[in-house]
Amino acid sequence: MIPPQEASARRREIEDKLKQEEETLSFIRDSLEKSDQLTRNMVSILSSFESRLMKLENSIIPVHKQTENLQRLQENVEKTLSCLDHVISYYHVASDTEKVIREGPTGRLDEYLGSMAKIQKAVEYFQDNSPDSPELNKVKLLFERGKESLESEFRSLMTRHSKVVSPVLILDLISGEEELEIQEELPLEHLPEGVLLDVIRISRWLVEFGHNQDFMNVYYQIRSSQLDRSIKGLKEHFRKNSSASGVPYSPAIPNKRKDTPTKKPIKRPGTVRKAQNLLKQYSQHGLDGKKGGSNLIPLEGRDDMLDVETDAYIHCVSAFVKLAQSEYQLLVEVIPEHHQKKTFDSLIQDALEGLMLEGENIVSAARKAIVRHDFSAVLAIFPILRHLKQTKPEFDQVLQGTAASTKNKLPGLITSMETVGAKALEDFADNIKNDPDKEYNMPKDGTVHELTSNAILFLQQLLDFQETAGAMLASQVLGDTYNIPLDPRETSSSATSYSSEFSRRLLSTYICKVLGNLQLNLLSKSKVYEDPALSAIFLHNNYNYILKALEKSELIQLVAVTQKTAERSYREHIEQQIQTYQRSWLKVTDYITEKNLPVFQPGVKLRDKERQVIKERFKGFNDGLEELCKIQKAWAIPDTEQRDKIRQAQKHIVKETYGAFLHRYGSVPFTKNPEKYIKYHVEQVGDMIDRLFDTSA
Repeated sequence: MIPPQEASARRREIEDKLKQEEETLSFIRDSLEKSDQLTRNMVSILSSFESRLMKLENSIIPVHKQTENLQRLQENVEKTLSCLDHVISYYHVASDTEKVIREGPTGRLDEYLGSMAKIQKAVEYFQDNSPDSPELNKVKLLFERGKESLESEFRSLMTRHSKVVSPVLILDLISGEEELEIQEELPLEHLPEGVLLDVIRISRWLVEFGHNQDFMNVYYQIRSSQLDRSIKGLKEHFRKNSSASGVPYSPAIPNKRKDTPTKKPIKRPGTVRKAQNLLKQYSQHGLDGKKGGSNLIPLEGRDDMLDVETDAYIHCVSAFVKLAQSEYQLLVEVIPEHHQKKTFDSLIQDALEGLMLEGENIVSAARKAIVRHDFSAVLAIFPILRHLKQTKPEFDQVLQGTAASTKNKLPGLITSMETVGAKALEDFADNIKNDPDKEYNMPKDGTVHELTSNAILFLQQLLDFQETAGAMLASQVLGDTYNIPLDPRETSSSATSYSSEFSRRLLSTYICKVLGNLQLNLLSKSKVYEDPALSAIFLHNNYNYILKALEKSELIQLVAVTQKTAERSYREHIEQQIQTYQRSWLKVTDYITEKNLPVFQPGVKLRDKERQVIKERFKGFNDGLEELCKIQKAWAIPDTEQRDKIRQAQKHIVKETYGAFLHRYGSVPFTKNPEKYIKYHVEQVGDMIDRLFDTSA
């Protein structure tokens, strides 16, 4: 049971909490009432605000729409004004640009092209919007006048600034083609950079806006003339300055060069001069020198002239390739792409036609030379043909894209040259075989015949043109003529393209044919001499000349391709002729040989018959010796080595025979006047033989 005090305290505590809760509850009720009141006030405010917004919206939206309409109207007005200004500007274009167009584009191309752009736009506007307007005719006329001025300016720039390339610069360009530094030093600037830029801009405008292609004709005509004149200038320079010593050269650019060319002159093509120099070397060794030397004199003056013409043509061909390449590089920048090939084709025609015509003239001259058997003149074909073949890949590349007729010109010329060259080779071989035996044309001293030296001279030319000459023979299907089978491995797809080895064998066979014809002709000519000994000397000299000429050049190696024993055969022929010559002395030595001589015992007096026989032997020997020495002294053996060899061999035979005869009968009393019969000592006989083949003795 809870004590009364605690119960009383607990009750008071509960009553206090109850009182607090009642106070809290009362506070909450008051707060709720305030909150409700605030809510009612807020709702009232919002309702009022909504009502005002609705009123505002109803008032503003019409104003906004009106403002938007006003702005649109304003924009339309501004656009209309702008269009009006733009349209009005077209009516002022003619007056604004007339002065610029009248003064022309020279020195003010940017401004001029800007004016032309304005005029073009005005033309387009009036054509689209007012085709009947007088303003259209005005701006059209102005546009046409402006276009004509641009065309005139294009022509003027091309004419004034296109210069002929100097011959010296062309020669440096050709000679420096393998040296990049030289090419960089000598850029081939056809037009100054600023002028070129103007030309390019005008050409592009004329194509794009002027719809004009006439300027392309102007371009190729001007550039074609410069190209043609450059090549002709080189040819003329070559003719004026060429000499027998080498290629013409002058200082190229004074501030970069002294009095020497930029590099060594181009190697001269092998021509007649090389073989003539070889002949001079042989002359120094006694092959055709005096004391029984050749009576042949090389016609160097005419051959020098041929060399100049040949070298000039070869250099003009190289110049055409280089200049045409440069012209195409320039053309690509100026002419629209789809017109470039056609324009280039037209541009090079004059220069190319000139080269081809000159080439055909060379072929024609060669044909005439063949008819009159002037084969040295035909040799000009060989270096030219070789150069054309070497240059053909570059030619083909330069002419790529041109008309077929243009591309076929060089192959046609090559074919013509191969045909006439093959004809010359065949006719030369026939001419060697059929050269008539003219008695008055035979060397009286038995030296080398002109036919021999000419034949060797001609064959030596072929050394520098082995592939060219071989191709000539092969192109005419001469393999059948020489019985050389055509191995499929030696030919390409082209019927006229043969391997180097096949061409070399074909040329070797041809040279052997010429040498064989020459040998037969020499045998025939030797019969003109009544004296068999002189005939033998003649054949000996010619065979020896041929052998030495073959050995001193590369001909012997070329002959050996098909004739391994050629050298031995000539040596045998030479030895055979020496033996034939030596038999001419038998009529001298037969008098003093032991046969038919009287046999006697020492101390026994000779009978009259025996004394008479000895006298006849001495007289026969003396007369024969004197006669032979007198005759043979005028004969010639140009080769010093061979001359000494023949003298020594003959001297040994005669001295030995005469010495034995003199030893046996010199002291025999066969006559009262021994000096009448014993006219010569052994050494005197030797001295007389030493003077054989010596016209100065």
